[in-house]
Amino acid sequence: MSERRPAPTVGQVVLGRRLRDLREAVGLKRDEAAHALRVTAATIRRMETAEVALKIPYVQMLLELYGVPEQEIEAFVALAEEANLPGWWQRFHDVLPDWFSLYVSLEGAAEMIRSYEPHFVPGLLQTEEYARAVFDAGTVGRSTPADIDRHVSLRMARQSLLTREDAPHLWVVMDETALRRPPPGDAALLRGQLDRLIETAALPHVTLQIAEFATGPHPATFGPFTLFRFPVRELPDMVYSEYVTGALYLDAREEVGMHLEVLDHLAAQSASAERTLEILRKMRAEL
Repeated sequence: MSERRPAPTVGQVVLGRRLRDLREAVGLKRDEAAHALRVTAATIRRMETAEVALKIPYVQMLLELYGVPEQEIEAFVALAEEANLPGWWQRFHDVLPDWFSLYVSLEGAAEMIRSYEPHFVPGLLQTEEYARAVFDAGTVGRSTPADIDRHVSLRMARQSLLTREDAPHLWVVMDETALRRPPPGDAALLRGQLDRLIETAALPHVTLQIAEFATGPHPATFGPFTLFRFPVRELPDMVYSEYVTGALYLDAREEVGMHLEVLDHLAAQSASAERTLEILRKMRAEL
C-alpha cells in the first residue's frame, strides 16, 4: 500500500490529476486500473487525489497500461520523483499543521494569489515584529516562546516568493479594521508595518487595496479567504478558507466562481491601489 504523507505537494496534486485524465482518456475505470496493478481501487483513487505519495513502480505500470510512450513515461517518472521530495516548509513540521502545509505548497506554485483579509495584515506582507505580536496575542492558541519563534521564522521564509524572479501576482484586499486594530505594541511597530506595506505596494507584481469603513458592508464580510491560480492546465483555481481547527480547499468550478465574483465586487468597491497608498501614507504621517 502507498505510504501516506502529512500533506501533498503541488507536484503530487498535478500529477495525480494527470494520471486520472490519462485513465479516463483510455476509458478505464478505477477498478480496472487497480486490477492490472493487483491493488484496490481505493489505492488508485488516493494516487489520483494526492492523498498518498506517488509510488514509482505503480506510476510506471499505470502509464504503460494507459499507452503512454516510453519517452514520456521517463519524463513523468522524473517529475513524480521530484514531486515526492519534501517541500522546504516541511522542516517546520513541528509547528506547521498538516492542513496548512498544502497552503504553503500552493502559495509557492501559484502565478496569482488573490485574498481578502479582514483582521490582520496578510502574512506575506507582515514585518517580523508585527508577526511576532500577532502570535504573542494568541492567534494560534497556546504556544511556547520557542514555538512562536518557529512560526515567525516560517512566515518570514514564505515571504521570499515575493522577491524571486518568477514571483506571483499578489492581489490583496485588506479591511480597514486590520490597520485600525493592530496587535498589541508601541507606535513603532505599526510605523514599521505601514512602511513595509507602502514599500511592497509599489512592487509591480503586488496590488494592495483597502476596504474602507466609509464604503459600508461588502460581499466578503463572511470571512477571510485566498484564491490561487496556477500556470499549469491540470491544476484548476483553488480557494482556501480557514476555520478554528482546520481549513477547506475548494476547487469545484461553481464554488471557485462564486469566490472570484466576490473578489471582483470587493476590488471594485474598495479603495484603488493609488488611493490605498494615499491612505497608508496619511496613517503613517499621523503616527
